[in-house]
Amino acid sequence: MQDKARKRIPGGTQLLSKRPEMFAPGQWPGYYSHAKGVQVWDLDGNKYIDMSINAAGACVLGYADQDVDAAVRKAIDAGTNSIFNSPEEVELADLFCEIHPWAQMVRYGRSGGESMTIAVRIARAYTKKDKVAFCGYHGWFDWYLAANLAHGDSLDGHLLPGLDPAGVPRVLAGTAYPFRYNHAEELEAIIRDNKDEVGVVVMEPIRDSYPQGDFLKRVRELADEVGAVLIFDEITSGFRINTGGIHLKLGVTPDVAVFSKSLGNGYPIGAVIGKENVMQAAQSTFISSTNWTEKIGPVAALAMIRKHKRLSAGDHLTAIGTKIQEGWRKASEEAGLKISISGIPPLSHFAFEHAKNQAMTTLFTQLMLQKGYLASGKFYSMYAHKFSDVDAYIAATKDSFRSIAEALKKEELEKQLLGPVAHSGFHRLA
Repeated sequence: MQDKARKRIPGGTQLLSKRPEMFAPGQWPGYYSHAKGVQVWDLDGNKYIDMSINAAGACVLGYADQDVDAAVRKAIDAGTNSIFNSPEEVELADLFCEIHPWAQMVRYGRSGGESMTIAVRIARAYTKKDKVAFCGYHGWFDWYLAANLAHGDSLDGHLLPGLDPAGVPRVLAGTAYPFRYNHAEELEAIIRDNKDEVGVVVMEPIRDSYPQGDFLKRVRELADEVGAVLIFDEITSGFRINTGGIHLKLGVTPDVAVFSKSLGNGYPIGAVIGKENVMQAAQSTFISSTNWTEKIGPVAALAMIRKHKRLSAGDHLTAIGTKIQEGWRKASEEAGLKISISGIPPLSHFAFEHAKNQAMTTLFTQLMLQKGYLASGKFYSMYAHKFSDVDAYIAATKDSFRSIAEALKKEELEKQLLGPVAHSGFHRLA
């Protein structure tokens, strides 16, 4: 199937993060027949426990959640689209504004990158300024990739080092500028060098570490000083620690926040929420699409949010992720391997502190596949993960780490790989 896909689909997949080459080339199954809870079955009928990136973070409750799916089936029976609008989108807007009291209005998309582009368009329409300062990864659209038109390596640390933004109009050069997380002085420099031309500041409120000192507050102050709209990209961080945006825990309010990924628990839905005066600028530009009016997205989001809140899912996601990080630490110590661990607990990462990190991680994935686990250097919690799943996974991890340490000692690391070393993936800004 992978061979056939590469002949029919450029790159073989629709999402870079799901390419088998990112995990273990020639070994990672790549395609599934069905999934439930934390289990995934490949096309050959093999069952795996997913202890990796969980549909790129989309299914926060677990695969095929019965409550979300039941709500969607009811929506299908009612007709997913018509000449009229879905009342659920109004109901969802009310719920978003209840959870985020600073927001008064909501617009929808059906994916994360698309929703970010809606947010940036609204912000530019409001401020009537073109330039964007950003921190983090925000998708594949032109407004973002334009940063690499000015300087070939501007997105290093944000997306893929050396990324060639082919197809992005060169006239967009000088419209997007990156700054690093916890480095407010870099945002200050962008604003100083571009005077009053910065109309939008975009950032992930949290990434691999918590904000240091008054970093987020300083970003808020700088945006206010130049009249820029502050957008928090909560596509990845939203609904991980708490029900809603993680910024609610960090004490800094944006003008606009964007959600997707976990919002529909696997069903396509994105939301742009914001202050009324900013959001009304959507009326002064053209933002409109047929499939933003279908019923399934809002219905899935309503069911996910209500269940997430009822179960205090963020607490469980955090506890599972914390146990994973502790397990990684103990496993590495016992094997005599040095690793670095980062990320908030529900979005955990580890990397071997070794020149052969990529080969070691590939071997880890290979060994874990043989034990029935989908595993990599990343772990995204699902509510469906049980502590017993973590215990069994950590036991398998300890065994795999010992095997990796032994392979290094014997200088047989590459010999034990059954295929090429995995490709490197996104390098997000820490």
